[in-house]
Amino acid sequence: MRLSPFVNASLAALYIVGIAFTMGAFTSVKSLENTLLIPIGVLGLFVLSALTMGFLFIFEPLRLYFDNKKKEAVTFFFKTLGTFAVLVILYLVSILVFLR
Repeated sequence: MRLSPFVNASLAALYIVGIAFTMGAFTSVKSLENTLLIPIGVLGLFVLSALTMGFLFIFEPLRLYFDNKKKEAVTFFFKTLGTFAVLVILYLVSILVFLR
């Protein structure tokens, strides 16, 4: 799957937004308190998140690296990382601006 680094970073940001909305929906469920379902869900979500982010950030650079396109691999990784960093910074700045 050859997506652009900008698409990968955007998908990572959308994944985080989706998880945040899902977690927000479950915080109001009082019947789940003091059960084993919460730690199981959190650990499962942690593993799923690690796999998803690993795929979005690492898969394509590794594929390029092992195809002896080392410079492209590094460029792809840092473009993805840079795009994601810009998205996070824009989000944080928007919070500071709109919550005044």
